[in-house]
Order: sequence, then C-alpha cells, then structure tokens
Amino acid sequence: MNVSKVLIVGGVAGGASAAARLRRLNEEVEIILFEKGEYISFANCGLPYYIGGEIKNRADLTLQTPAGFKRRFNIDVRTFNEVTAINKEEKYVTVINHKTNETYNESYDILLLSPGAEPIRPNLEGINLDRVFTLRNIPDTYRIKDYIDNASPKTAVVIGGGYIGVEMAENLRNAGLDVTIIEMQNQVIAPLDYDMACIIHNELERNGVTLKLETALEKIEENGSLLKVITNKGTIDTDMVILAIGVKPETKIAADAGIKLNSRGAFIVDEYMKTSDEFIYAAGDAVEVTDFITNEKSVIPLAGPANKQGRIAADNIAGIKSSYRGTQGSAILKVFNLTAASTGITEKKAKHLGLNYEKSFTVSGSHAGYYPGAAEMFIKTIFDKDTGKILGAQIVGEDGVDKRCDVIAAAINFKATVYDLTKLELCYAPPYSSAKDPVNMAGYVAENILKGIVKIFHYHDVSSLPKDGSVNLIDTRTRGEYRLGHIDGFINIPVDSLRERMNEIDKSKPVYIVCHVGLRGYLACRILEGYGYTCYNLSGGYALYREIIK
Repeated sequence: MNVSKVLIVGGVAGGASAAARLRRLNEEVEIILFEKGEYISFANCGLPYYIGGEIKNRADLTLQTPAGFKRRFNIDVRTFNEVTAINKEEKYVTVINHKTNETYNESYDILLLSPGAEPIRPNLEGINLDRVFTLRNIPDTYRIKDYIDNASPKTAVVIGGGYIGVEMAENLRNAGLDVTIIEMQNQVIAPLDYDMACIIHNELERNGVTLKLETALEKIEENGSLLKVITNKGTIDTDMVILAIGVKPETKIAADAGIKLNSRGAFIVDEYMKTSDEFIYAAGDAVEVTDFITNEKSVIPLAGPANKQGRIAADNIAGIKSSYRGTQGSAILKVFNLTAASTGITEKKAKHLGLNYEKSFTVSGSHAGYYPGAAEMFIKTIFDKDTGKILGAQIVGEDGVDKRCDVIAAAINFKATVYDLTKLELCYAPPYSSAKDPVNMAGYVAENILKGIVKIFHYHDVSSLPKDGSVNLIDTRTRGEYRLGHIDGFINIPVDSLRERMNEIDKSKPVYIVCHVGLRGYLACRILEGYGYTCYNLSGGYALYREIIK
C-alpha cells in the first residue's frame, strides 16, 4: 500500500511514539499530529510529583515541544487543533482550530488514533465544583499546584485508591496537607491482592493518611469556606477534592464514525493495531488488549504498553510486519518509603477464572543481611499447581523491588516456571543482593511446595485452627521475638531447641509452625517430618501475618 500522508490524533505515549518511529522508518511520508491541548509529549506519570514538590521545575514535565518535534522529526504538529469527526468513507477528518475557531477538513491515507483516556466524573451532585480537581494533563497539574500555592489549603480528600489516588495522597502529604483517601473497595491498588495491599494500608497510615475503605461518595456540597464530602459512612469537611476514580477511553469521535468499540468504549484492534477500518489504526490507553496470561480481552491503561503499541502501529504503516503480543500489566508504585510492584494476574483473578493455582509468600532481605541497610521484601508468587508456570507476582518493600519484579515479569514473558526461577544466575554483591537472590528464594519455596517437601498454611487459615489441643501450635522464633508479639495459642519452642523438646509435641496430631518469615518454620518442619510428624509451615511467617491481621 502506498502511504504518503498519515494523520495522528493525540500525542503523549502512543501518538508521539508512533510519529517518531514512523519518521525514522520513512523520511518522505507527510505526518500531521493533532493535539487538542497545548502539550504533545509530557511526563504523565510525573505529574503528582510536581504537585508534591519532588519535581521542582515545570519545564521538566514537558518531554518534547511542537517546535522541537518539527526540528528533529519534520512532523507537522498542530496543538489546540481538535479532531471532531472522522469520515472514513472519504478518508478525511474534521478539525477545529481552537486558537482561530476555524473548522477545516484534512485528508489521510492512514489515520492513527491515540486519544487516551479521560478521568471518570460520576453523575453526582457537586462533582463539578471549583475545588474538585482531576489529574490527567499538565493544565490539570498547574491548576492543582496553583491552588495549593495560592490558597494554602490545609486538608484534601482523594476519591479513589488506585495508582493516581495513592500517588496524589503521598504528594499532597508532602505538600503539607492532611489527606483522606475514600475507596469503595476493601483495599487500595486493585492490581494487588488484599493481603499485599494491607502492607500499603499500614504505610499510608504511618505517614498520616486517613483511609476510609468500603466507603462510597454520594455527593459534594459547599459548606462555607469548605467542601462537605458526603459518603455512605458519614461526612468529611475539606478544602479540596481530588477525583481519582479511574479513567475511560475517550473514543466518541470513533464511535460516531462507526469504528468498532468494545463494551467499555475501547478500540477493538487486531495484533497489528488496526481497527475495524483497514485505513485506521489505534494505540494507547483507549485500546482493548489481550491479557498475556489469560488471553482475556481487557483495557489496561499503562504507559509502557502504549509506547509499544504506537511503535508497532508505525511499523505496520511503514510496511514492516510487527505484532503486539498482549499486556502483562506490569506496574510499580512509590508509597512513601515503600515500593509496590506487580506483574501478571492476581490471586483474585486466578480464583475468579477457576485456575488450579497455588501461592507462596516469601520475605527476603533486599540485600545481604550483614551489609547495613537491608530491609524486608514481601513477595507473593502465584503459579500453576500442575506445571509450576508463573501466573503472577506482587512485591512490596523498601529497596530493590523494581528489579525483582522486572526479573519475574521477564520470566513470565518467556513462559517460565517457578523451577526456572531457582536456576536464574542473578547479580550478587552484598550491597545489592544475597547469593540466593529473593527471586531465587521465591522459586525455591514454590518448588518445595510443588514437590511436597513442605506443606504450608496461610494467614487466612490461622483463625480456623482449633485451640482445643487437637493440633500442635508451635512458634519457633526466639523467646525475645515471641515476647514482642505472637499469635494467640501458639507455644514457643525455638527451632534450635526443637530436637531437645520434641517430647512436648504430640506426634499423633498435626503440627502447625510459625516463625518470623517462614525459613525457621521450614527447617522445623523438615526436622519434625524426619521424626514422623505431619507438619505445616505458615507461608510468609509472622512478619506477613502482623501486616494483615489487626
């Protein structure tokens, strides 16, 4: 197909990536990029950090200007030009220039749509009041920052506990405000399971953020100089509100043109990023993707996939066959002193799909324990019971979370198993890791479970354990650790005293073991199993249990 003119609607991740890639592949094609706002390429994920003061300079948010894009890539960038209609039969778009109010048509050989997603504003009273903000782009960011700088608000309510909501809560705290998060679900950060999200809940509360979980917004009212946020569980007076409920694909012009969308309004595309019209491609947050693990169709708005999709669309427009393999959902989040990362599917998704899965929790040092500054890292691994194939992982800790999650994300991408994790040769030096890296340890523990070398129970099983003496409940930590806190009903027999005190444990009854992170419990189980006991080890140990069970 002879392509001489390509129109791109929308910049940022998908559109700007596609434009730059297409120019690198073809110096002659005419490329016009339309952006209804002022900015074509900006650090979307960095916006909360400008509000919180981590990013000081406004200019740092702008990655590329229209003039710079023109100089480097010879692309006709038209900011403040909004595409309002598509005529796919005659292959042209209708555009309004918001600077001149002129409306005009622009023809195309190929059209690439990358409109992104817009914040959800529920149809509730007060949702459009002046001090109710959303955060999608740079103008939104400036409005919030200017209000904080000029009005000196003392309090803020964040509606929604997703990535943006939690990032905004942290940065509003850093800006000196008292912050409350209101979330309808029983946890923040939906890509984490509840157990791992509990660690984030604790960190938020330690840093002064008030959490109102299982709480629904009903309306917002003016209350003198304040706003009154009314929920199903009471009211909160505040100076400002941030709406972070979620986003929806901004695809109205495509719908009006008869381009096929899914039930959530996202573009249905093939593996080459082509829509239902052979001359129209789509990329970015408004595109339906295939879940890499489950093969389900989904909408997963993330910057990494959007950039890849823009590149793949450009390849195919340029005649280079390139396909998108699906989205894994790999994501990471800073929450005050912690980092939370996830890849693949959650346990709740595995359960919903009826998969034959198992999970394990490991708690490892971020680097060698004898090197100063090592901190605990919680890893949850979800894997297939029959094959050991890794289905997903979630990691929360202070340091080194990103690289461990990236390693497991790569392993998932290559369809690896937990057995493969044990074989990975990863970089080691005391400031960075241990000789057995936390990723290796996650593999070793999962391997032991699958091979029947150790039997486990989980934090949610503890409450149902009988306390009538029909089972042995043993805490194998030191006496000092036990005194600082323990699970009710568990007696203290330190692992190093276990062989001498084995007569205190009834061999006719199963033994349930807890230690700090699971390692000493595993050792205790191996000792007891060697003497004919039936033994179960608490996965993740007391360290995880105390984070979840209050």
